[in-house]
Amino acid sequence: MNNKKVIIIGAGISGLCAGSYLQMNGYNTEIFELHNRPGGLCTAWERKGYTFDLCIHWLVGSSPSDNFYGLWNELIEMEKLDFVDHEIFFQVEDKEGRKLRMFTDVDKLEEEMKNVAPEDKDIIEDFIGGVRKFLPFNMPLDKAREVMNPLDGLKMMFKMFPYFGAFKKWGDMSANELANRCKNPLLKRAILEIFLPETTVFFLFYTLVTMHKKSAGYPIGGSLNFARLIEKKYISLGGKVNYNSRVERVIEEGDWARGIRLENGDTHLADIIISAADGYSTIFKMLDGKYVDEKLREYYSGQSEKLKVFPSLVFVALGVAGKFDDEPQTLIFPLKKPIVVDESVNYEYLTVRIFNFDPTLAPEGKTSITVNLGTYNYEYWVELRKNDKEKYRKEKERIANEVIEALEERLGNIKSNIEVTDVSTPASLIRFTNNWKGSFEGWHPRRGTMMIRINKTLPGLSNFYMIGQWVEPGGGLPPAIMSGRSVAQIICKKDGKKFTILSS
Repeated sequence: MNNKKVIIIGAGISGLCAGSYLQMNGYNTEIFELHNRPGGLCTAWERKGYTFDLCIHWLVGSSPSDNFYGLWNELIEMEKLDFVDHEIFFQVEDKEGRKLRMFTDVDKLEEEMKNVAPEDKDIIEDFIGGVRKFLPFNMPLDKAREVMNPLDGLKMMFKMFPYFGAFKKWGDMSANELANRCKNPLLKRAILEIFLPETTVFFLFYTLVTMHKKSAGYPIGGSLNFARLIEKKYISLGGKVNYNSRVERVIEEGDWARGIRLENGDTHLADIIISAADGYSTIFKMLDGKYVDEKLREYYSGQSEKLKVFPSLVFVALGVAGKFDDEPQTLIFPLKKPIVVDESVNYEYLTVRIFNFDPTLAPEGKTSITVNLGTYNYEYWVELRKNDKEKYRKEKERIANEVIEALEERLGNIKSNIEVTDVSTPASLIRFTNNWKGSFEGWHPRRGTMMIRINKTLPGLSNFYMIGQWVEPGGGLPPAIMSGRSVAQIICKKDGKKFTILSS
C-alpha cells in the first residue's frame, strides 16, 4: 500500500502540492505537464533581461497572522522569502485628475473614502464595518471537509457561527450592486475596478482583511519563482515531473481509471489518477464526457447562472528604461480614446501594474510594466491566429501601440524608453495552459456562489480525482494548495493511513 503509484496531470500549483503531500505519505507520484515549466497559470516569462509576471498580485498567507502561512510553510521555507506589503492596493483617477487611493490599512482606507466621497458616508461606514467584522476571521484549514467527522463539522460551525450573518449579507451582494449604491462617481469606479463587477463583495472583504493584517504580500521574484520553489520541494521528496508531455487520454477499465495516454502515444499506468489540469478537457476530452451528472453538464455548458468562468486576457507587457518610483504599484486611469480589444469589448479605463517594487524583474534602473485587458471573446483570437497570422500580429501590435500612447499621456517618457514589447492573447493562454476558454483562472466568485462545492470525484469513475481551480470556485493560489492537500488527505483516509506532514 505504501508504494501505490499516483499519476498527476498538470504541474500547476495544485498538482505540485498534491504530489508533495502524497510523497510525504509514502506514495510514488509522477506528474505529466504539457508545458516546459511548472506553475500553470502561476507563471512568468523572460524577454531580453525583463521578466513579465502573469499571476501573483498578492499571496494570502504571507505572514503567520493567517492560517495559510502554516500551509505554505509545509512546502516552502516562508521565512526565507521577501514579501512586499503595499501601502496602497491601487489608485484610481478620473478625467479631472481627482484620485482615490485604496489603502490596505482599513482605517486609512475609511478616511480616504470619506474625504473623497463624503456624500457616501453611510455606505462607506457600512462597507468598512463589514471589513472590520472579518478582521478576527481565520479560515479553518487543517482538515479537508471530505475527511471531517461530525465532531469536526460541529467545531467548524462553532468557529463560523459569528460570521454567518455577514457572510449572507456580503456574499449575496455583487461589486456592481455595491457600486450602484454610491453617489460619488470616483468611489463607484474604484469599487468596479477592484475585481469584475459580478464579483461577490465578500471576496473583496477577504482581500482587504488579509492586506490589513499584512498577510497578503507580494513575494519578491514573482510567480514563476514561487512555482519553482514548490517544484523543488516536490522533487526533493522523490517526485518526478515530465515536461512537454501533453496527456491526451485517461485510460479506463470497467469504470476504473488505470492510467494515461500521452499525445505521442506513450501510455503510463498507475493505481490512482489525479487531474490538476483543465476541467473541461479532463471531463469531456480525456474521458469523452462519460462521467458527468446534471450539475457538471450545466456548469460546463457555458449557460449556467451559478458558475461562470473568469475572462481571458490580452496581456501587454513592456520593458521600460525608467524607475517610476513615485507611482503606485497599480494605477487605474481614464483614457482619452477607448482601446478596442476585439469586436466584443473596449476599455475606457486602463489598469496598469508597475513593478517598481520588484528589482528582480528588470535590469537595474528599469521597470517591467503590464496591462491586463480582459475579454470573453477567446474564439476571435484563436481563429485569427489560426487563419490569418499576419492580421493577428498586426492586431497585437495595434493594441500595444494604443496602450503605449495612453501610458505616454499619463506617465510620460514611455515611448522613447521602451526596450521590450510583448503581447499575449487568449490564443496564447490556451496554447500554453489549455485553460478552458482561455480563462485566466477558473470559476469566478460571483454572488450566490460562495457555498457551491464541486466534488473531487466524477460520478461512476473509481480511482480518479480532480483538483485545482475547476473544483474550487474562486480560483487563486490558496484554494490551489488546499485542493492538493485535501486530495492527499482523502486518499490517505481511503487507504487507512494517517495523513502526515514531513518538516523541512
